[in-house]
Amino acid sequence: MLVILPPSETKSDGGKSAPLDLESLSLPELNGVRRDVADALVALSGDLESSRAVLGLGTTDAAIAEVSRNAELWTAPTRPAITRYTGVLYDALDYPGMTRASKTKAADRLMIGSALFGVVSAADLIPAYRLSGGSKLPGFGTLGSVWKPVLSPALDAIDDFVVDLRSGVYQKLGPVDGAVTATVVTEYADGSRKVVSHFNKHYKGLVAHELVRTRRNVRDVNALASVLSDGGQRVEITSGLEITVVTEG
Repeated sequence: MLVILPPSETKSDGGKSAPLDLESLSLPELNGVRRDVADALVALSGDLESSRAVLGLGTTDAAIAEVSRNAELWTAPTRPAITRYTGVLYDALDYPGMTRASKTKAADRLMIGSALFGVVSAADLIPAYRLSGGSKLPGFGTLGSVWKPVLSPALDAIDDFVVDLRSGVYQKLGPVDGAVTATVVTEYADGSRKVVSHFNKHYKGLVAHELVRTRRNVRDVNALASVLSDGGQRVEITSGLEITVVTEG
């Protein structure tokens, strides 16, 4: 089983490993595009105003720091992707609190979507950076037009059952044929339902947590729903390629 997580805008600082080495990353067939996008991002960082516009940043010191991260992309220290990305989903995933066995499973089972790298494995060593799936770098079309021709074939070639938890913009960078997706909804007392927005990330983090720690061999949507139900989540099979996680409002 392979679970693809969305990235996060927020990322941890620093790292204890050597600078970025594309040859060490998973799916090396993506390295040509990775290098092109990375070089364009570093070049963009030389123009603060353009960086702010392209990346949707403000004028705060924190925004300047994000541009500085991009400038140092090839020289900054790295750390495992699973500890680089932060935020609501990664809090719910709770990688730091996992057992050693579960952390080993996380390295095997988790990948993370990325506007810069296409996708990385949980254990891949990456620097901090700022680039969103909806950004448009100078000299490029949309990132979807850049990534889709190489990312979809690379992911489709993985011989495994795929659960794609990426948000829509990141799924468009490289759709995976036959992947199961998850929708999170809140059900109210009157029976009405509403698609969850912010807490969508929290519940997808819980989904990923259960899929990392399970000992079961999850190979289809029925087994997927069973694992999540056993973990205490209310899950409905919407179709052969979609589940719905139902929360109470």
